[in-house]
Amino acid sequence: MSMTPALKRRRAWLVAAVLAGALFTAPTSANAAETLVSQNKPVTASSSEWAGTPAGAAVDGDNGTRWSSAFAAAQWFQVDLGAATAVSRIAINWEGAYAKAFTIQFSSDGTNYTQAYATSTGTGGQQSITVTGTARYVRINLTQRALEAYGYSFWEFQVFSGSVVTNPANTLLSYGKPARASSEQNDVNCNPCTADKAFDNDPASRWATSSTTGWVDPGWIYVDLGATANVTQVVLQWDPAYGKAYQIQVSGDATNWTTIYSTTTGDGLKDVINATGTGRYVRMYGTARGGPYGYSLWEFSVYGTGGNPVTPPAAPADPTFPATRLVFADEFNGAAGAKPDTAKWTYDPGVPQNGEVQYYTPNSENASMNGAGQLVLEARKQDYEGRQYTSARMNTSNKFHVQYGRVESRIKVPKGNGLWPAFWMMGADFLQGRPWPYNGEIDIMEILGRNTNEVYSTLHAPAYNGAGGYGQKLSTVDLSQDFHVYAVEWDSKGMRFYLDNTLILNAAKDTVENTRGPWIYDHPFYLILNLAVGGDFPGPIDATTPFPSRMLVDYVHVYQ
Repeated sequence: MSMTPALKRRRAWLVAAVLAGALFTAPTSANAAETLVSQNKPVTASSSEWAGTPAGAAVDGDNGTRWSSAFAAAQWFQVDLGAATAVSRIAINWEGAYAKAFTIQFSSDGTNYTQAYATSTGTGGQQSITVTGTARYVRINLTQRALEAYGYSFWEFQVFSGSVVTNPANTLLSYGKPARASSEQNDVNCNPCTADKAFDNDPASRWATSSTTGWVDPGWIYVDLGATANVTQVVLQWDPAYGKAYQIQVSGDATNWTTIYSTTTGDGLKDVINATGTGRYVRMYGTARGGPYGYSLWEFSVYGTGGNPVTPPAAPADPTFPATRLVFADEFNGAAGAKPDTAKWTYDPGVPQNGEVQYYTPNSENASMNGAGQLVLEARKQDYEGRQYTSARMNTSNKFHVQYGRVESRIKVPKGNGLWPAFWMMGADFLQGRPWPYNGEIDIMEILGRNTNEVYSTLHAPAYNGAGGYGQKLSTVDLSQDFHVYAVEWDSKGMRFYLDNTLILNAAKDTVENTRGPWIYDHPFYLILNLAVGGDFPGPIDATTPFPSRMLVDYVHVYQ
């Protein structure tokens, strides 16, 4: 459940234009810059899903457009470079429907091919593949899908020629580095939105130009990398106050600037810019705003070699699914009437949000075990602390936090107008004072008692929350008639939400960043169970709503 409820699925329109690969001549460095040789070249493919995802969309330099295939395992995609070319690297920016197994092949005539690369363990996301050989035609043969219900899809397929700067996106140079900007916002609406927030590797904090003096052109922000660096990639995650026309510039002294990338058609969200240059300072110089406001960036990340980089805190390793190492479990096998284990759970009493009418109590009549292996969360018609209804909400806030894994619970939900059972997670930094939705919220399961044939899974972040959350609902059987398993499988590439073994929502990190806004879920979260009464999302109770109503929880498991 959310502080402001998720009312319906919002279709994630593909609106992020990332002019990746429009390279400019860079100053001479020890490693010669690569050249992008595939952009806007002729392409062919085994199929296209529909007219809106043609093959040409994968070489147009726009990470807001994509190619997607028919829903079949054996597919291919090919680009004609126009002449024999020494190929050094392939970069693929996958959509959620990526390939687990594929090969890269080279050909001089479009008939006879040699293999340059093969994998059976592809993980999607943004792949950079070093290859060696000469080819006019470069083909990717796709043989195993990550999502068997779909085909394959990538935003961009890029072929590079020239000397390779080893893994050009391998080192984040800008983390924690000093920054300056044309102005900064620091008021009740954005406190603080200073320049350093764009370089803290925290996608829920941002820089913004001043709301009183900064809604003008030009607007700029730069970072001091600490020493001369060979810059190979810049990633901008824009707030809605984005740059329509801007330049990426490098400098040795923060006074004289060289432009290595320029666009007049920016449209916000995530820009992945494969541009090369040499300098100690890197600047985004905006000359035309995308709207009436100023400029604002959640993150401004500079990659390359050299500089004086500081390594950000390491993230935990991604689990391999199906995950099998049990790191948290409660089977609720206590005696009838016993309260939940206080070593695992904390009651969360008080007046709720979202227009709900109950009072959450710490009392056993609202949350206790039934002696048959289940936790009972019970909503009652009962006067308590000025309210006429009571229920329970409990969490692991000061007991257990998790980042990545499979989080699941087997639950039987109640039926009745105005009832609102939920199994969800909140970013643990909420406990240190970061407000919702900047801490992030992961709704594994929300069900409305008025229609227990539907289940909702939703993500909430600063750029998409409440009714505009990133989510999906699934229509299915009457979920109040039996127990069902509600789960999320979560790693650094995204989340997959399930009802039993049926996928509800595939939230791929790259897709969310390219279509909705920052991905803010790469940090610890805690678990929450509750049964709400009334509210904006489920609507009011009425004379037909049964009291008491019970949400039964058979178990909660977390695997890594």
